[in-house]
Amino acid sequence: MGYRTLLRDHRGLLGIAFLAMFSSSLGQSFFIGLFQAPISERLGLTAGQFGTAYATVTLVAGFAMLRLGPAIDWVPPRRFALLVLGALTLGVLLLTLSPWWGLGLLGLGMVRLCGQGMLSHLGNTLAGREFSNLRGRALGLVGMGIMLGETALPPLMAALLVWLGWRELWWLFGLVLLTLWGYAMWRGPWPPAPGKRPRRGQRRDGPRPFRERRFWQLLPLLMTLPITMTGLFIYQARLTTDLGSSLAVYALALTGMGLAKLPGALMGGRWVDRLGPVRLARLYLLPYAAALLVALTLGGDLGVWMLMVGGGLAMGAQESIATSLLVRIWGAEHLGTVRATLSAAMVFSTGLAPAVLGVMLDLGAPFQWILGGMLAFLVVGWWVAQGVLASASSR
Repeated sequence: MGYRTLLRDHRGLLGIAFLAMFSSSLGQSFFIGLFQAPISERLGLTAGQFGTAYATVTLVAGFAMLRLGPAIDWVPPRRFALLVLGALTLGVLLLTLSPWWGLGLLGLGMVRLCGQGMLSHLGNTLAGREFSNLRGRALGLVGMGIMLGETALPPLMAALLVWLGWRELWWLFGLVLLTLWGYAMWRGPWPPAPGKRPRRGQRRDGPRPFRERRFWQLLPLLMTLPITMTGLFIYQARLTTDLGSSLAVYALALTGMGLAKLPGALMGGRWVDRLGPVRLARLYLLPYAAALLVALTLGGDLGVWMLMVGGGLAMGAQESIATSLLVRIWGAEHLGTVRATLSAAMVFSTGLAPAVLGVMLDLGAPFQWILGGMLAFLVVGWWVAQGVLASASSR
């Protein structure tokens, strides 16, 4: 069964998960970054203060994911979506209307938690749990919701800002999303709750990933892309200078990265179904490893292009591989718990990574050294995960 048959037979459920991933754009860094200046002005913060506040609310959102994310394992998905959308709407209203900076930051934190965190968690968990034989393809299709947001929303928002203020633009986008969600709530084929809620005081059944050695062994492999690509995004000016390229080339290469995500997602989903997530987990970082090696040795415009395109291919494939791998190891019935833990770990690490790289750059390290460290981190993460992957392969 291919993508066409999957869309024909399951378009309703796939549409819900796709909409969740697209709606998560409202809380993604790329979207909030488009409005950083007016948000900072409204809250009375400097650029540096906004960056500190943004990192703080992001880390708090990561801790909240640990507490709230596992609920999708026993709360009916429709009710889960209603709760998340209600909190997201409240967060947008606080951010755009509150006269006090404290409530505005609370709204920003709710947007980050419910947008980037809970809605993407909902989309990935639905696709990963409700499909078995076609899990990889389903995750690949659903992941294109975020790609659509990353590709279409920045130019669209820039064009609409000519006629609308930033707050009116947020309200308009939120209204469009709520309209789409209203139709999905009314007509969507929502699955039932996958399990029962633990009783008060009762110890929750299922895995506790942070207490399992195999989770910690797998974590560096799955965090390689988020951590290193965050560094490349944040320090793009220093990257292009040290590699002998330019920000204009970087901007074009960034578009190439967005385009590379599409074949990465579609081919990654197909290969997960054919070859299995364990084998793909051993291979999917190869394009990015090759890109790091080229950038480290040759540099220039070619190095920048390789980093973006190689990273895009791997990023497009990672979600379907990672979620399928979590199901393979811990089971679909506990996917919400394990995915929430992984998401929280990624939030923590990507929040700390720019600070670590910033210290290295301030100490005078050229970006070639940082690229070498990224490649070493990739190799070590791959090597540490081999024991877990071998055990999962034998199951």
